[in-house]
Amino acid sequence: MGRVEGQRARRRDVRRGRQRKKKGIRRFFTWKKVLGTFFGLCLLAMGGLYVLHLLVPIPEANAMAKRENNVYRYADGKVLARAGQVNRDIVGLDEIPEPVQKTFVASENKSFYEDNGVDLKGITRALWNTLSGRGKQGGSTITQQYVKNYYLNQDQTVTRKLKELVISFKVDQRFGKDEILAGYINTSYFGRGAYGIQAAAQEYYGVDSTKLTVEQGAYLAAVLQAPSQYDWAVATDTGKKLVTNRWNYVLDNMVKMKELDAGQRAGMKFPTPVEAKPAAGLGGQNGYLVQAANAEMRRQGVSDQELQQGGWTITLNIDRKKQKLLEDAVVKELTRKLDPAKRKVDADIQAGAVSVDPNNGEILALYGGQDFAKHQLSNATNTTYQPASTFKPAILAAAFNAGSRTQDGKPITADTIYNGDTEQPVKGPGGNGYAPPNEDDISYGPITVQKAMDESVNTVFAQMGVDVGLDQVQDDAYELGMADIKGQKAHPAITLGSYGASPMQMAGVYATLANHGEKVTPTIIKEAQHPTRSYSPQRAIGDQVISREAADGVTSVLTGVVNDGTAKESVRDARNRGGRQVAGKTGTSDDNKSAWFVGYTPNLVTSVGLWGQAAGPREMKVDGKMVTVPKGGQVTISGAAGADGRIAGGSYPARIWAAYAFDAVRGDHAKFDLEADQGSGTEPTPTITDTPEEPLPSRTPDSVPTPTPPPNTPSTLPDNPPTPPTNPPTETPPGRPTGGPTGPTHNPTVDPPPGGN
Repeated sequence: MGRVEGQRARRRDVRRGRQRKKKGIRRFFTWKKVLGTFFGLCLLAMGGLYVLHLLVPIPEANAMAKRENNVYRYADGKVLARAGQVNRDIVGLDEIPEPVQKTFVASENKSFYEDNGVDLKGITRALWNTLSGRGKQGGSTITQQYVKNYYLNQDQTVTRKLKELVISFKVDQRFGKDEILAGYINTSYFGRGAYGIQAAAQEYYGVDSTKLTVEQGAYLAAVLQAPSQYDWAVATDTGKKLVTNRWNYVLDNMVKMKELDAGQRAGMKFPTPVEAKPAAGLGGQNGYLVQAANAEMRRQGVSDQELQQGGWTITLNIDRKKQKLLEDAVVKELTRKLDPAKRKVDADIQAGAVSVDPNNGEILALYGGQDFAKHQLSNATNTTYQPASTFKPAILAAAFNAGSRTQDGKPITADTIYNGDTEQPVKGPGGNGYAPPNEDDISYGPITVQKAMDESVNTVFAQMGVDVGLDQVQDDAYELGMADIKGQKAHPAITLGSYGASPMQMAGVYATLANHGEKVTPTIIKEAQHPTRSYSPQRAIGDQVISREAADGVTSVLTGVVNDGTAKESVRDARNRGGRQVAGKTGTSDDNKSAWFVGYTPNLVTSVGLWGQAAGPREMKVDGKMVTVPKGGQVTISGAAGADGRIAGGSYPARIWAAYAFDAVRGDHAKFDLEADQGSGTEPTPTITDTPEEPLPSRTPDSVPTPTPPPNTPSTLPDNPPTPPTNPPTETPPGRPTGGPTGPTHNPTVDPPPGGN
């Protein structure tokens, strides 16, 4: 063996010896193995991501991300209420000023417009900072945060994070940057219960997103970092310092991004948010307005599920000024006079009112009760109480429309003479000997239809209903707007308003009369908008349901009720009337369970109802017997608000009407345009000096005096009828029920008791 070969052998032996000396874990860590393992893991990760890319689709949006408020606005656009499970109003980028959009990019993701939806450097940096004890870091792009909010959830798991990465890549490939930015801004939580920039703008600055300044946008972008800690209204000194620093950071980044001029930036001051306040809720009248709007939406085909999902912007026809006038009128003329601690009956009093423009059917004001938070059943739409004598104009309308005649063949006009004696039996087919009493059992003897309407004489209209035909009366009343009367048993008692109706329905009936016989369906919704659903508003003006001559004739007659009848003290003589023409009718039901006034000027119809709904079990006398009325049952309103006995339609309801309606039409001096040749409205009207436009107090006597009844007149009709009494009564005698006291049903029985005035 040569020397060279020997050296090689020795070196080979040395290597073998060294290899034999490697023991334990070192045997596995050669540089080749480490490098191979690294590349293998990279390939495995890439393969896993590729598989995830194939297997993980862009999912449907989660339910939370799609939920929004429904926003309800007055006719002038001011927000009335927000209702829904999530305080969010989604807006497009066109409703967010461009500089405000850039504040979110400057705050969260300066490379947003250049990245592919995922910032790997940021993720690596965040991971290193977290592992090195520098605090938990986010590292997520705007796209990733949008994906987490809109498609996934807030779970902190490896699986969710991997899905977030894959979906973010796909979202960035499928959607434009503007669409992603809009989604992010609309799904982010800003604190104060606000999701999305529109809700946040309202909560923090009381403006819509379109009105935000750059300074305000920078604060909203900053507050996203820690909504509860950075809310200026509740932040500690440290929190205020931190959010101020973050605000400065956002604006400085905008300068670096060349989205903001440095000189402009230097002059900016921190925009202190407004104090936190409860969201526009459903207390007071708001709940009743929202309830009425939702009911109309459902009638037009929008399901409860679609309403609950949210996203609707619903503009109501409600006029803010008129709404306030109506609420104030109820408080002034009724609510502040109630004292349940002093009078148990005062706790039972419920009032409802609806005010409509007869020219277009728009509901301009609505009163549903003292407070929706305490009483959710709206009195404006409650159909369980009798409208009493406010139904009589429907009978007259049917008579005029059909050209009806009396039993002895005379045409029914405003001047037709009827027997006005109390308990005069009704004659003719279907009369069934029905003999209703008049108010206070007064007998008027021969009396014209005009005077019978003025004084609300029951016997005249019971007979007229049979003369016209009870089926015809029902049909015409239904066409005018009394939905609940259709298909009911035809009995003369219906002529005295023995079926239930709501203030909204009665407003519709009288609006149809005011609109010359063209059907008016009161509508509360002006328009309703949704990003993905169309809405067709309710048709407010319908077909001609009675002739113009018939409708105008009734209006002419009803002016006499105000000027010469049961409403003269509260309405005719109201100090804020200002000479305006008014038509209307009072109504007071049996047992004084309800009282009404429905009236109109040429351009405004308002229905006011007042009734008793037991706040708790009540003892009540019916037909001379004491019965127990359960909570919610119908009870008398006699003696409420300090009244001396019965409350008639010409008292509190008429006073509420006058206090509201005349102020609501200030500046409007329109006259009735009537194509009629009969009734009080065709007679020359004395000139009355109008009141000045500043508010004037209304005359509000505590009660309407009940006159002394005149002696009974003969039941026969002489050739030369005597002059009717000049001292008109109020309306219904107590103690003559039309139904049981405990429930809402008012249908007459086979032989029903008399109805009310």
